Amino acid sequence: MPSVSVGRRIFGAAVLVAAAVAAIPASAATVEPLVSPQWLKDHLRDPQIAVIDVRSGVLIYDAAHIPGAVHSDYDKAGWRVSRNGVLQPPNLAELEKLIGETGIDEDSHVIVVSAGTSATDFGAAARVYWTLKVAGHPAVSILDGGFNAWQAAAYPIDNRKIVPAPKIFTSRFDERLLAQLAAVENNEHATLVDARPASYFDGKEKAAASKAYGHIPGAINLDSASFYDPAANRLRPKDQLARIAAKLPAGPVVAYCNTGHWAATDWFVLSAVLGRPDVRLYPGSMVEWSANPSRPIASSRTRLDDLKKALGLGS
Repeated sequence: MPSVSVGRRIFGAAVLVAAAVAAIPASAATVEPLVSPQWLKDHLRDPQIAVIDVRSGVLIYDAAHIPGAVHSDYDKAGWRVSRNGVLQPPNLAELEKLIGETGIDEDSHVIVVSAGTSATDFGAAARVYWTLKVAGHPAVSILDGGFNAWQAAAYPIDNRKIVPAPKIFTSRFDERLLAQLAAVENNEHATLVDARPASYFDGKEKAAASKAYGHIPGAINLDSASFYDPAANRLRPKDQLARIAAKLPAGPVVAYCNTGHWAATDWFVLSAVLGRPDVRLYPGSMVEWSANPSRPIASSRTRLDDLKKALGLGS
């Protein structure tokens, strides 16, 4: 039978182990790419949880938000920056400043919250998630269903503005997640995935900033909206996502759209949810690609389409 002193040592060691486990940063834990409102409610007071509300418009945030959430406007905070007319991810210094001033460091478990109202809105959360991952943050999740799902569950809301205490975040820029223009121009092995609606892919309409109708030759169209359940206002179940993505061949993938917003959803589903290796996002997308008229464009656009546009009957 162990002595009392031995028993005390065993008990003390157990306490130390338990404390050490509790102190393990989120980066070392298993972090799911999507968390439910119930999960967030249960963990909201955890000291490592950093809730980032990326809804556009400070008045929306001021009216109601998840308790403790910091507002970081997707359109204005700097998650995408314009360079030569093309929306790109922030550079290393910009990333560290943006993330640190939002109250995030390497030990935070970041929960990205969008409005939860549409497929396009989900793209904002996916783009912020991707940007944090490009910055090398190890622990990021998206709130499944966004703020809309939080409210629907009748969980607490707040209207007090949270001013975060700035932290030091050291970025470890992960270029493996990013496809630059040169890589797309010289692409020989990756499948290009166009995340836009078919009308854009076919050249029947285009983004205002794009200089041409159509798509990058060889691309496969996989509309980001197909991954989203509009009735539930959240991503479809994982098995459905896998069936939709099954149309893509094996191997590396580069997702693009007009500005890298819709493509972020394709990237998130393929890489974060389905665990597919070697998936990159081309943030310059069609706006950058079409800026140079010498780059090839594939399109199903006809002269009739052009005539309809001239007559004000089409795009």
